[in-house]
Formats: sequence, C-alpha cells, structure tokens
Amino acid sequence: MHKLKLHGFNNLTKSLSFCVYDICYAKTADGRAEYITYIDERYNAERLTEILKETCSIIGANILNIAPQDYDPQGASVTVLISEEPIDSGATDPAKHLGSSSNSVVAHLDKSHICVHTYPESHPEDELCTFRADIEVSTCGLISPLKALGYLIRQLESDIVTVDYRVRGFTRDTTGVKHYIDHKIDSIQNFIPKDIEELYNMVDANVYSENIFHTKMMVKNLDLKHYLFDAKLEQLSGEEKKRISDRLYKEMQEIYYGCNFS
Repeated sequence: MHKLKLHGFNNLTKSLSFCVYDICYAKTADGRAEYITYIDERYNAERLTEILKETCSIIGANILNIAPQDYDPQGASVTVLISEEPIDSGATDPAKHLGSSSNSVVAHLDKSHICVHTYPESHPEDELCTFRADIEVSTCGLISPLKALGYLIRQLESDIVTVDYRVRGFTRDTTGVKHYIDHKIDSIQNFIPKDIEELYNMVDANVYSENIFHTKMMVKNLDLKHYLFDAKLEQLSGEEKKRISDRLYKEMQEIYYGCNFS
C-alpha cells in the first residue's frame, strides 16, 4: 500500500470498540450463581491483562502502563497506556503497575489506550445468564486496531458481537492538504478472518462520508450442548430441548436487534 507522506505526526485517531455476549442456560438459582463465579474467575483482571498485552503485541504498540481492577461482587476492568515508538525499559516498568483487583483492564498508549470491562449477569426469574465484555482500542499514528479484531473475538466466548470502527480528526501531508483517513476500508468485515466469518451471520450499517463503520454478528448454529451449564443434554426430554433452544434463540435475537420481543 502506498504510504502517505505526512508533514508531521499522524494525527488521525482510529477507534475500534465492540462488545461480545455469551449466553448460557442454568436451570437452578445455584447454577446461575455458579456460572457468574465461573465467568468471574475465567475473565479476571489477570487474564484480561494477558489478553491486552498480546493485543498490544499484535498491533505493534509499546506498553507504558497497565491498570487492572477486579470488582466485588463480580466483574473486572483493565486499561493499558501504550506508545507507537519503543520506550526505554528502564524509564517505565509496566510490571510495577500490575496488581490484583476486579474485572476491567485498560492499556494506555501514547495518546491512545486499550481497555476492557466485563459484565456477568443472570436473569432474576428466568434460567438464562449473560456475559458481556466491552473492549475499546483507540490509537493514533500508524498503529491499526483492526489487526487485533480476530484475536480478540477468539479470546472471548462470543455468541453475539457488535463492532464499531471510526476514524476521527485529520492529518496533513507535506503540501498542507488535510486527509481524514489514511487507509482503505469498505467494511469491518474486510478485517474479520475467514474462519470466524463462517461462524456468524453479519450485517453492516456504515456511514462512509463520516468514516463510521458498524458490523453486527450473531452465531449461525446453536448447538444446545454448548449452552448448558448445570444440565446434561442426555437428561433432557425432546420437549425440554426445544423449549430451552427456543428461549436461548429468542434471547440472542433480542440482544442482536436491541429490542424486547413479546
């Protein structure tokens, strides 16, 4: 690809944000509580930190600082500060900023950041549980957050994925002409690996004039055995299997379309 010769630093901000949902069937109240505990342990701040560190490696960013947090009763966050240029390892030691806590992680970049927040929850009366993770990768310069999209989807249990990508601001070339985007993109789907693409039904809603791109994804095949947390498939009657499958599918449809079905 032809590289744009810039007057100075690339001032474009490229932001990739998406949330993933995992739906689960838990027959009992104890089972639903156990699911929340399972998710909370599986996606704690320590593991989320490792995911974000690998994300930084994939997009070619250098970590400046990591701020993890685990929450009570559940959830976590991590934020990471990163830079495009290499840094003096003696000047900044990312490890000293790590600690135990909740379920969010933020990785900060030079003028950019990566963050993830988790939200495990269960229906107050129904037999369904939902795990949601929000992820944002915001970068400046030549670093492209789209490079990490496939990796991040694979790292999380994803029945439904909603993805937004936007390029903001402008940068000038050596003649002073403003450029509002520095790479070709028709759809976020262009950057989703084929093996992942085959698993999902996808639809786009793009505003090309504003460099705004949106893609929604929902898993194609609902294999019931993968959605049972405290029940075994062979213990269910045919009628129960259909009822549970229909309930799971309805939940996914409601999340996918952003509205409640009667």
